[in-house]
Amino acid sequence: MPVARTADLLASAVADGRGLPAFNVITLEHAEAIVSGAELTGSPVVLQISQNAVAYHGGRLLPLARACTELAAAAKVPVSLHLDHVEDFDLLRASAAAGFSSAMYDASALPHDENVKRTAEAADWAHRHGLHLEAELGRVGGKDGEPPLSPHAPGARTDPAEAARYVAETGVDALAVAVGSSHAMTTRTALLDHELIRRLAEAVPVPLVLHGSSGVADEELSAGIAAGLVKVNIGTALNTAFTPVVRQRLAEEPGLTDPRRYLAPARSAMAETVARLSHVVGRAHRAAL
Repeated sequence: MPVARTADLLASAVADGRGLPAFNVITLEHAEAIVSGAELTGSPVVLQISQNAVAYHGGRLLPLARACTELAAAAKVPVSLHLDHVEDFDLLRASAAAGFSSAMYDASALPHDENVKRTAEAADWAHRHGLHLEAELGRVGGKDGEPPLSPHAPGARTDPAEAARYVAETGVDALAVAVGSSHAMTTRTALLDHELIRRLAEAVPVPLVLHGSSGVADEELSAGIAAGLVKVNIGTALNTAFTPVVRQRLAEEPGLTDPRRYLAPARSAMAETVARLSHVVGRAHRAAL
């Protein structure tokens, strides 16, 4: 089927009152596992390539993006491409020609006024080039090796009134909010602030996005979607499924040199994780707001 557009997948999720799973791609194996896992559950899915993943591939966006485009076009479920956590405006500009229909421009580390100014510029550019733009308000900790934020740290929770003003001032199409999750968690112990999510959903006229979802247990994810979250970003959970299988396979056969012998079972483990989480997110429904 044709490569889907993220805006359409989000609109469908909002209309149906359910969540939309979005998974991070680092390698071709990630992308293959995400599509395979989504097909197992019949779930629409977003393939996300972050600025950090682009840097890992030598700063070259097109090779991985084109591989993802081919996988999305051949998939049996709707699949879109999203460029995640972009801070480099030149990389954002490259996204439209590389097959992406959406991007997340991340100015969350900047002072508020500068965040608003740069994000509004990014949204204006994105809309002129047919892209849906996501942004972040508040601080979802744990990115690039930083520790998770204390719940009482400045910016550790997104304020609903500030979020409504931010969306109005920037014109963004989706908003990532800080509601208790943290990037790069390898244990699923994060507790979401469900009352805050409900208040944000009532105040903000665009879909809410949860970053750092790997650290959130299934029942918490379902409750967060019921409270008003729509797009759910998942990355580390794939790596925690993949890496132990590689370790075990190499430990069992120390002389193994053919990477296909350990990458294939690791890719299958990621696909199983994608299928499980796609079911959790895609089947969770929002309560009436």
